[in-house]
Amino acid sequence: MKPRPSLASHCRALVSLGLPIVVGNIGNVVLSFADTLMVGHYGMRELAAASFVNTLIMLLIVFAMGFAMSLTPEVGRRFGRGELGRIGGVVRAAAVANTLLAAMLMGVSALLYTFVGRMGQPEELLPLIRPYLLVNLLSLPFVCWTNMFRQLFDTLGHTKVSMVVMVVSNLANIAGNYALIYGHWGLPEAGLLGAGVSTALSRVLMVAMFMAVFFGFRRYRVFRRGFAAGPTDWAVFRRLSALGWPSALQTGMETAAFSLTAVFVGWIGTTALAAHQVMITVSGLFYMVYLGIAVAVSVRVSHFSGQGDLQAISDTTRAGFRLILAMAATVSVPIFFLRHQIGGWFTDDATVGVLVAQTVIPLILYQFGDGLQCTFANALRGLGRMRPLMYASFVAYFVVSLPLSWLLGICLGYGLVGVWSAFPVCLMVAGALYVAIFRRSMARLGAAGRAGAVTPLPPSA
Repeated sequence: MKPRPSLASHCRALVSLGLPIVVGNIGNVVLSFADTLMVGHYGMRELAAASFVNTLIMLLIVFAMGFAMSLTPEVGRRFGRGELGRIGGVVRAAAVANTLLAAMLMGVSALLYTFVGRMGQPEELLPLIRPYLLVNLLSLPFVCWTNMFRQLFDTLGHTKVSMVVMVVSNLANIAGNYALIYGHWGLPEAGLLGAGVSTALSRVLMVAMFMAVFFGFRRYRVFRRGFAAGPTDWAVFRRLSALGWPSALQTGMETAAFSLTAVFVGWIGTTALAAHQVMITVSGLFYMVYLGIAVAVSVRVSHFSGQGDLQAISDTTRAGFRLILAMAATVSVPIFFLRHQIGGWFTDDATVGVLVAQTVIPLILYQFGDGLQCTFANALRGLGRMRPLMYASFVAYFVVSLPLSWLLGICLGYGLVGVWSAFPVCLMVAGALYVAIFRRSMARLGAAGRAGAVTPLPPSA
């Protein structure tokens, strides 16, 4: 009998698969830092306007990202069983589904643009907010297609493809910011609008690069044949939708705990809004670093799910959680000791720097809960357990997080620190609920295995 892989071997496999994702995610963080630095040094009003718009746009982007995650269990199970010829048909159905999603998001975006003046933001920011919001909204279809391709390549284990695409496009975006914000290389000085145009163009570049790899490289020939063969498989389309909508709602509610608080912070004032943007950027450093390992957990769980190997699913998830905790602890140390300097990297306003230093404390406090929820949420995505995640997220983020942020930050008057102090509570609640769902799912799969019928649980199970 072949010996079971050790926990250390699962850790090594996760690092090998997840490290390129981490590098790509760090590239996103560097881009966010560069955007915020360049916009912040251009003007504090521009930084505050960018904070409001970016938090709204991020909600739509993460919603689209969550929808694309339905590709992982569908592709991963087929890959784990060696059914490579059937993966191309899944990609074709996913392309249709994500294009329809893009059309829907454009409609929602039009409503956002129409009512942005009624969201209680400072009046002097609206001339900056409107054009920056518009150019970001127009690039949303490219975000949906990028999410689909990235999910595909990561699930196939080809995470270096996504890494290269993300790094190249981020470098192009930084160069575009330099040229368009400040008016270098013969281009007009466009300020905040220039940052939006540069971001939109980088999103177009990402889709072009992913398509060039998928349709141009020989190793993807088997998937291209399935992609081009026959009409769209509507049964697969319905399966992707059944998984995708709950997943999108779950990730959307998770992000809403952070994104919608920008509205609360806007009520506090422009200075708090600028500090909030800096903190969102810094918190992205934590999340994006260990999200790569969490995505690797999702991919490997989906492969083991196709093979019916429940022990490997459990071991992979435990190994991933240990790695993520180690990474979160490592990143927390320099952030804590540099908390008084961080605000000055983004703006010369001393009041913003003080607020940032104070808000770093709740940021560090919620890392355990964030690592817990991130690990087990991705394990459940690998199993295709999207709907229970959606219900748990509603409790953690809408019942707990948003009301608590309002209570501490606005009602009790603790300001930005009060708003952020709700996050350690809601993330621990989310993590505890996800662990309970994971254990229940594993017990049901184990019972099905003993009955001789290990099959993936339906999304409503």
